[in-house]
Amino acid sequence: MKSSIITKLRNYFLAGIITLIPIFITVYLTVVVIDLFSKIVPDALNPNKYLPFQIPGLEILIALIITTFIGMISLTYFGKQFLLLGKNLLERIPIVRSIYSGVTQFTKSFQDEGSTSKKVVLIEFPKPGAWAVGFATNETTKPISPKISDNLTSVFIPTTPNPTSGFLILVPKKDIIFLNMNFEDAMKFIISVGAVGELK
Repeated sequence: MKSSIITKLRNYFLAGIITLIPIFITVYLTVVVIDLFSKIVPDALNPNKYLPFQIPGLEILIALIITTFIGMISLTYFGKQFLLLGKNLLERIPIVRSIYSGVTQFTKSFQDEGSTSKKVVLIEFPKPGAWAVGFATNETTKPISPKISDNLTSVFIPTTPNPTSGFLILVPKKDIIFLNMNFEDAMKFIISVGAVGELK
């Protein structure tokens, strides 16, 4: 009888954990996003900074409007000239130049929607038999070392649920499985710790 009660309590506890995990992750990501957008929006443009009451999600709306406006300006002649000036300035700063170049190449690799589905990959990581979703960012045309005869592909494996950090590994192309997924679906799968979407 006592063992039966302990078993039921254990099952209830496990059910509670399974129920709370997606809630906690959702709340955590929501708080992170709201906090991020509240920092992006200038105080002068954020009514939540001076109104006597808070409007939930206002920072996100303002940030989306600002981002859309900047995107619109960037497509004009003067916007392109301004961005070119900023790009030339960043490329003259030693450390910033490397970071800017890497991030630019990474984002450009996913701009072509037609090739996006071929960029999402599945590889064995961190050990044989364990699989991870990653993004193929570059493929070498010749071996990088005399000791390695295979042509290698650069694969970025983002961490979960924060995909802004991760691992860069070099994998032989023959060991890579290319998935029929676009970038957005893959990111949803990663951020939701596999709860949203499925590999295909």
